[in-house]
Amino acid sequence: MTTPAPFHKVKRISPMLAVANMNETLDFYTTVLGFTAAMKFPDYSIVERDGASIHFMKATDESVMTAVRGHTEIYIEVNDITSLWNHVKTFKGKYKIRDLFDRPYGMTEFHISDPNECLVFVGQKTV
Repeated sequence: MTTPAPFHKVKRISPMLAVANMNETLDFYTTVLGFTAAMKFPDYSIVERDGASIHFMKATDESVMTAVRGHTEIYIEVNDITSLWNHVKTFKGKYKIRDLFDRPYGMTEFHISDPNECLVFVGQKTV
């Protein structure tokens, strides 16, 4: 098996997530996690922050959401988890959130479920 020529560069990898309600999803990622809506259409939208992006596709029907709810996760690594945590924890009554904690693999994390039950891991290398 051959490997690709080493002249190309991967610029970024962006998750593409199915969503039930585009407006509710965009509100979560902008208000709770501080992303900005870079493109907004009823069936396809993109949020961005600090060079990272997440793409959202409107699910064609409920069967798609049934398949992905509770089975999708993304990981966002940050450089100042404490300041983001102080903001995110104010949403505890609205979203499922696991408090800030240290992992044995050297990361400090919190977890939050988005409106589509995608589990968002937010982490920083433990100092």
